[in-house]
Amino acid sequence: MLGLFAIFLGASGAAKRVVHLIPSAIKAGVIMGAGLAAISVVFQAGGRFETYPFTITIAVGIAFYLIFSQHFAKLRKYHWSFRFIGNLGVFPIIVLAIILAPMFSEAPWPDIQWGITKPDFVTMFTEYTVFGVGLPPMTMYLTAIPTVLAAYIVLFGDVLQSKSILEEADEVRQDEKIDYDPNRAHLIFGARNLGMSIMGPDVAMCGPLWAAMHVVIVERYKQGRQAMDSIFGGAGSFRWGTNTGLLLLPVVSLVQPILGIALALTLLIQGYVSVRIGIQEARCDSDLGIAGVIAGILVIKGATWAFAAGVLLCFLIYGWRLREKIKE
Repeated sequence: MLGLFAIFLGASGAAKRVVHLIPSAIKAGVIMGAGLAAISVVFQAGGRFETYPFTITIAVGIAFYLIFSQHFAKLRKYHWSFRFIGNLGVFPIIVLAIILAPMFSEAPWPDIQWGITKPDFVTMFTEYTVFGVGLPPMTMYLTAIPTVLAAYIVLFGDVLQSKSILEEADEVRQDEKIDYDPNRAHLIFGARNLGMSIMGPDVAMCGPLWAAMHVVIVERYKQGRQAMDSIFGGAGSFRWGTNTGLLLLPVVSLVQPILGIALALTLLIQGYVSVRIGIQEARCDSDLGIAGVIAGILVIKGATWAFAAGVLLCFLIYGWRLREKIKE
């Protein structure tokens, strides 16, 4: 249902109009809320930080230095070794986590295995897809409508975030025009959701944006053509690399003990970027105040409550001037 809904918005051209019509305060709040929610997952009671406190602290700290630090960006210009480390993205951090976690007794040393991974496609086909378990009753589709709308609000935040990040890159790299079209993006991830709902449902992999990896790719792209010739080549080579790694048993067994740390790294990078982009979406102090309330509600009560609160606050604070704020 989410896939069909996204395809409808993309094919009709409504997706671009929706992105344009949503007030900047709500855009900022949804993006900021997504970032704060990602951070809270790591640091909440029983979260991954309690399991890997030392490894996450060291690994994430070094990751932020390598990816976002202006000091390291200057070092890259002076010596090829720093450029080489920077061009590897989060790979050095993963290797560091593999070493640190066993040293702090937060994870076992990896048990390296050799060969090719063997996904259990038979079990997935017979017990996980509509071909094996059949279609659910129509009542389930009806009761899922609120969930679909709530999921789309989160998805909408990813669209705004990816658009903002690419616009930043487009300003830095004048040699390549990045044409981000929300309608086209809706068609792509709508088709992916629809296809995966039939061939292998995996909700976590059907979103429009892998925020942390998107940021790593774009940050390297912004360093110039010598670092990354094209944003499309960078994203494509990254996906080919990760998909190939999933098929190699030595790679899978090497990183398996620190998967929780890798996810924490992903979430914290997403949180950092989301909050920064969300604040930039705000056009005035009132927008920023509304966005803060939306973000807090999103973390505590979920996307549906946050979006509803944002609409109400915009009408209460801006009144009939809301139309003018949208035009801005």
